[in-house]
Amino acid sequence: MTFKALLLTREDKSPVEANIVDLDDADLPQDGDVLVDVTYSGLNYKDGLALSGKGGIVRNYPHIGGVDFAGTVRESASDRFQPGDQVILTGWRVGEAWWGGYAQAARVKSDWLLPLPKGFSLKTAMAIGTAGVTAMLGIMAIEDHQITPESGTVLVTGATGGVGSVAAMLLSRRGYQVAGVSGKPDAAAYLSQFGIDEVIPREELADTVERPMESARWAAVVDSVGGNMLARVLGQLQYAGSAAAIGNAGGVIVPASIIPFLLRGINLLGIDSVMQPNARRIKVWEELAKTLDFDLLEAITTVIGLADLPAYGDQILKGQISGRVVVDVSL
Repeated sequence: MTFKALLLTREDKSPVEANIVDLDDADLPQDGDVLVDVTYSGLNYKDGLALSGKGGIVRNYPHIGGVDFAGTVRESASDRFQPGDQVILTGWRVGEAWWGGYAQAARVKSDWLLPLPKGFSLKTAMAIGTAGVTAMLGIMAIEDHQITPESGTVLVTGATGGVGSVAAMLLSRRGYQVAGVSGKPDAAAYLSQFGIDEVIPREELADTVERPMESARWAAVVDSVGGNMLARVLGQLQYAGSAAAIGNAGGVIVPASIIPFLLRGINLLGIDSVMQPNARRIKVWEELAKTLDFDLLEAITTVIGLADLPAYGDQILKGQISGRVVVDVSL
């Protein structure tokens, strides 16, 4: 059976080329045991890197990107799934080392799939996607370290981006006082949808300072930026505060001091959504279903087609996208 896909090709160190092509089921990786007819995928920062050929995300070409997808099982050699089952996939290095969701079909390993979570459609599952799963993992991690709404304000960096938007929404819905960091001129109006009134200009936290600690401002931070900003915020955490590190859009080197860890007992929590065990993933989706404002999620979601991906991938790397982007692979 033939299907359309956005195929990435690259010769040596030349720029990556992205073209919509017709492929056959036989072109897909053959060691997966479930064939899925993909309906939706999403756009994440890592997808932007893959589409541009940056960051070493993709090592082998030709390649199909898309680190998450939702669709319907067409063929299955697994006892876990039957034809007609609706399923989702996030992580497991799909879209990186394995062909991903930017195609109308994908063959993957059944261990990587989850049944479509209760309360979600295929579209809303991808409006959440990897970004939302990562955001909720970060929130659950700080809550595991005794952060509650009574602890104080939680800071979200990159608050208008895909991960940050969902994190801000979820925290607000769980009763937290939330502050958001953004460099976008419309950040205040955008974040007000979530009940967030305090917006910190990006330049205020963009650089480190000589003092290893500053006045304690935040009970916790959900950070998708990394780099200097994460280092700066670590010195502003309250006693026993926690920072969930969920991204590195601002750099992978964090020039931080050990002093806040020693004198304030803070926690730096690394959040991985790629190889997360399925039991934890299921819990994440249950928490998402209980917490989300689905109407607001739809309002901050943009739907695009396969042909739009290169341009939107460039925009996400430049920090020019607010909210979530869903890819309808039929468009």
